[in-house]
Amino acid sequence: MIVESQQDMAGLVRVGKVVGTALKRMKEAVRPGMTTGELDAIGAEFLRREGARPAPIVMYQFPGSTCISIDDEAAHGIPGRRVIKVGDLLNIDVSAELDGYFADTGATMPILPVSALKQKLADTAYQAMQKGIQAARAGQPVNTIGRAMEQVVRGAGFRVIRDLPGHGVGRKLHEPPNVPGFFNPRLRDKLVEGMVITIEPFVSTKANRIYTAPDKWTLKTPDGSPAAQYEHTVIITRGEPILLTKVD
Repeated sequence: MIVESQQDMAGLVRVGKVVGTALKRMKEAVRPGMTTGELDAIGAEFLRREGARPAPIVMYQFPGSTCISIDDEAAHGIPGRRVIKVGDLLNIDVSAELDGYFADTGATMPILPVSALKQKLADTAYQAMQKGIQAARAGQPVNTIGRAMEQVVRGAGFRVIRDLPGHGVGRKLHEPPNVPGFFNPRLRDKLVEGMVITIEPFVSTKANRIYTAPDKWTLKTPDGSPAAQYEHTVIITRGEPILLTKVD
């Protein structure tokens, strides 16, 4: 969406703060030995108290309030009985609707100690997101974001998962435009002042594609290689983007 009023701005700020805080609370609660279902319940309860509705359920009838993915699960992992263990690369993706506005955020947590490769992968995904944010300016091609993120990923010797782009967000969870994590020469969209998008590189050690697991939701790397992702919902300006889902 494009922010067109103070009402839009206020609504987006509210939902961004709620979603960002839900992610923070979940990260603080993670302990080896707990299940992904228990972790999801923490996020669900916080959203409920804030009057927000989990976007995966609202939009897609997803079987969980948040998406929790581990290692080769690049996205949309279903919370359940799986136990979180030391050495896991845990991804938490939180999105919600509040008063008609949506926001979306995510982060990868290495459950320490982890291998040096997994730690580097998580660090690279975070650095790629930061570079993508720095590149996002009104008037620039959307491709500017993907180019900046891909340079970080390739420089680390890793690969961008090309099937999982960022996206517009605001009145729905997924809106135009697509915001790939790589440079796509066919993409001609430009960033517009007030545009609300997610910036979210998906990075793997080897894979650049994903497949859908038999549960019909979880997206996994075909070769079992681990994946990492970080995400913020931002508003495009002529200067630095406004990070709606960043919380202290």
